Amino acid sequence: MQITATYTFKAPPADVWTLLMDTDAIAACMPGCRGFRPLGDDRYEAELTAGVAAVSGDFKATIALLDKVPPLSYKLRVEANGRPGFVKGEASVVLTGSGNDTNVAIAATADAGGMIARVGQRLIEGVARMSMDRFFGCLAARIQIPTT
Repeated sequence: MQITATYTFKAPPADVWTLLMDTDAIAACMPGCRGFRPLGDDRYEAELTAGVAAVSGDFKATIALLDKVPPLSYKLRVEANGRPGFVKGEASVVLTGSGNDTNVAIAATADAGGMIARVGQRLIEGVARMSMDRFFGCLAARIQIPTT
């Protein structure tokens, strides 16, 4: 499965980068997140509840930030396992600034297995896109717009 999306933040790239590296903001905005803790070296462990159609459950995920080029880009690698199955994915995250706005472009690939994969790729893709939209919408709402 491949997903691409672009999100616009009303802030310069350095501010958006800082937000994307803020573990408290990430944990607060990640749909279904019940726990998020650092493992060291830009690696994190998350406990999540997620579902697709009638298949839902708890997952333990390992998240790694790779190839960081502040404040321009990084790669995100996720491996999640739980009773409903597994999800493995990687995303390229690229920030481009235009004035006081920043576009965050995401190009992601993911594979799923187990019960969760049996519900169908279109359903999984729809839930993944909706979760990404909620996550980045939540983060965008956290950016403080400067007053003049």
